[in-house]
Order: sequence, then C-alpha cells, then structure tokens
Amino acid sequence: MSGSWLSRLREGLAKSTRRVTEGIGGLFTKKKLDQATLDALEDALIQADLGVAVAGRLVGRLAKERFGKEVADEEVRAAFADDIAEILTPVARSLAIDPAHRPHVVLVVGVNGSGKTTTVAKYAHLLKGEGRKVMLAAADTFRAAAVEQLKVWGDRAGVPVVARETGGDPAGLAYDALERARREGCDVLLVDTAGRLHNKANLMEELAKIVRVMRKLDASAPHSTLLVLDATVGQNAHAQVETFRNLSPVDALVLTKLDGSAKGGVLVALAEKFALPVVAIGVGEGIDDLRPFEARAFARGLMGLPA
Repeated sequence: MSGSWLSRLREGLAKSTRRVTEGIGGLFTKKKLDQATLDALEDALIQADLGVAVAGRLVGRLAKERFGKEVADEEVRAAFADDIAEILTPVARSLAIDPAHRPHVVLVVGVNGSGKTTTVAKYAHLLKGEGRKVMLAAADTFRAAAVEQLKVWGDRAGVPVVARETGGDPAGLAYDALERARREGCDVLLVDTAGRLHNKANLMEELAKIVRVMRKLDASAPHSTLLVLDATVGQNAHAQVETFRNLSPVDALVLTKLDGSAKGGVLVALAEKFALPVVAIGVGEGIDDLRPFEARAFARGLMGLPA
C-alpha cells in the first residue's frame, strides 16, 4: 500500500476516526479498567456504528485481558484495532476474476445515490491497472443521468461503454454488451444496473431478466454480483445488504463515500454479520480514490493509530 494512498485513507476516515476516538478518549486518564468504563466503552463503539455484536466482542476481550489493570486510551485503541483487523482480515479479498470466463461478468447492484455508477467506472480503472481488458454496460437505462455519467467516467477510465437510448430494455443492453465483450476478447464486463428500491418487485424482475438473457450467451453469467454501499447510511447498510441478497446472489461489497461519513465503523459490523468479501473502498471523488480494501490499515486508521 503506497504512502500516498495510506494518507488518503487516513484523511478519508477522519470523521469516523474522530467519532470513535473521542468516545474512547473521554473515558481514560490512566485509570483501572472497571465495569462502568467497559459499559461506557461498549456504548461508544455502538455510537460509532460498529454494531452491538462487534462492540460486545471487543469489550469482552478487553475485559478478559485487562480488567482491574491500569490502562491508557492508546492501549485500548491498539487492542481494539488488533481485534477489528482480525474481524476484517477474512473479508479483505479482491474480486476473483475467473480466466476461464472471457469476459468474467460482474453484475453491479445498489440503490440509486450510493455512488454505484461512478464506482463501476472507478473499479474498471482499478482492474485496467491490473492489466485487464474491461468493458462497461450502462444497463440503468431509465436514468439518462446514469448513462451519461457512466460514459463520462468510462472516457476518464479509458474503457468502452455500451449504452442505448434512455428507456431501452436493460436486459437487451446487457446481452449486446456481453456479445461485444466476447467478440473483443475482454477479461471483465461490468454491468451497471438500476437501483430503484421503491418497487422491489419490478427491480427483482429486471435483474432476473438481465441474468436470464445474458445466460443465453453464457450459462454461468453473471460470475460475480457486487453490491455498492454508501458509508453515510450507517446502520441502514444492513437492510440494504439483506434486501439485495434477496433480489440477487450478492457475493462481494464495495463501500463508498467513507470520506463524507462519520459512520465508517459500519464496515466492521457488516463484516462480522455477513462475512461478504469487501473488494474495494472509496475515500474520495477522484478516479484513484477507490482501492482494494486492506484490513489492518483500515482498522488502525479507524482507531487513529499509525499504520
């Protein structure tokens, strides 16, 4: 992990870090760890969006190792960072691109406003940087803004975008894109889909149709389904994971807008609850501000500690 990205990660996590560390720091002036302090610590972690289960786990382990002993704020944060890294390490995995499929089809889902469309292009840029040939499909055809946005970002990333007129059939568009991606020998096809959750039945049918139509060309498509989550929604991210897992076989997450949120701790709660791979995180609006997720750097950054 480069120094410049590490500093961007720390800057991006600044609001979340402040929320966590102020909650913890206010409890310590080199004192013995008693039950009242443990209870207050647990509350501080829950307030920082780490969730009840994670807060209980971290505080329980701290109590086991240090109860009745003198502890300082930094010791507590270091212990928590180690435990958080332990929770996050199993989910910090890159998306496994299967070379047996050309292209490896990635269906990208998420609510409108989550940063899904820009994430598609940023992720394409990331994959291109790994030497892969990538194509994008603008299958959110009912939002003209989404199609135009993807075209602009596709140009920026230097990857082709398959698009149609507004209101076109998303499944037909996905079929055309897959056909072209196969013809041009692409390694990866990223399919941007609609995210209109106010009518789940329509969205479910639309996603099912995209899959059904693509399978006429490749019976195993899509090979991955990536859910984009906006960190600013905090605990609502849990409901989004549940909803989209019911609509489609989500097998990986991307968390965006960490720089605009004090709720970055929700990533730890999601890892503990769903154990889905977190393949990338976004900490800014630039094309380079989406990077592979690294557990230790995130855990220490969240706790305001040097990597």
